[in-house]
Amino acid sequence: MDFAAAYAGRSPAMVDFSATVTSQARFFHASRSPYEHEAFDVRTPQGPAEVVDNVSIAPTVPVRVGDRIDVRGEMVHDPGREPIVHFTHRDPQGTHPDGFIRLHGKLYA
Repeated sequence: MDFAAAYAGRSPAMVDFSATVTSQARFFHASRSPYEHEAFDVRTPQGPAEVVDNVSIAPTVPVRVGDRIDVRGEMVHDPGREPIVHFTHRDPQGTHPDGFIRLHGKLYA
């Protein structure tokens, strides 16, 4: 789906986009998952978003504030919050389209 339409919409959608990192990575265990995740904020042409990556599946991404990244993942909306883009990694179960984060030409998936 077109990123601008997904950003303005409310339904989950697979998206591809470029963004600028605006925060350091934060690491946590998700409430509905035993896996470790990293999250960081980005700025897109449409506005802010949060990228959440499962680092139990994919390698950590050594992002720094100001880095430009390319992302493929699923955008989801939580009312009152900025959009979240997750599934930014391969899916070992084969039930979801694979995603990635590209930083300085290196693919993290």
